[in-house]
Amino acid sequence: MGGPPPEPTSATADTARGPGRVLVAVYGVFALAAGARAAVQLAVQFDEAPLAYLLSALAAVVYVAATIGLARGGRGGRRTALVACAVELAGVLVVGTLSLADPAAFPDDTVWSGYGQGYGFIPLALPVLGLLWLRHQSEVADRRG
Repeated sequence: MGGPPPEPTSATADTARGPGRVLVAVYGVFALAAGARAAVQLAVQFDEAPLAYLLSALAAVVYVAATIGLARGGRGGRRTALVACAVELAGVLVVGTLSLADPAAFPDDTVWSGYGQGYGFIPLALPVLGLLWLRHQSEVADRRG
């Protein structure tokens, strides 16, 4: 009853505290925000900007995958999160560039429009931070054996 809490398992040790926990929380918030936004836009406004709304839905799916991968930890979780972060970074860069180069193609914003400008550029910074965290965790795992 009064003993110390159990040690985290190796699968969750990398996100049990510190920067990993913050990263999982931010990804979780973005998964919910992007998912809710996309659901409303797809249900109510689909005809206005279908490409933008589908891209927001894709962003939500990517955020969910990154959240799960980061929270799960371990080799499989890191692999899932790595793919999700790479897809997210590519999406932010491609959609961000296209939304600025051809604004008519994006009559309404996506999460990734203008490199995530509507979200304080967090969608641009988040995959970079995620990839750096995953690299760090991979190095830690290599040292453990």
